[in-house]
Amino acid sequence: MEENLAKVSRIHRLDGDSKTKAFVDLSLGGIVVKGLRVVNGSKGLFVGMPRQKGKDGKWYNTVYPETEEVGKQLSDLILAAYEE
Repeated sequence: MEENLAKVSRIHRLDGDSKTKAFVDLSLGGIVVKGLRVVNGSKGLFVGMPRQKGKDGKWYNTVYPETEEVGKQLSDLILAAYEE
C-alpha cells in the first residue's frame, strides 16, 4: 500500500471509560471506509475493523486487509493519527 493512497479523513474521539476510544474514517484512493475503531484492549491500543451484526446476533467484520502487512500499515497510520 502506498503511503499517499491512505489517509485518516476523520477521527471522532470518545470520552468516558469505554474501551472504544475513537471512531475513524479512512480515505483509500478515493474511497472512504467508515467505522474503524481505536480500542483499548488488554495489550494496549489496537484498530478494529468496521463490523455489522449478523442475523445470528454475532458481529462480523465488513472490511479486511488483504495481507497482514497491509493491516499493520493501516493500524500504524490510524494509531499515529489518534495519538497526535
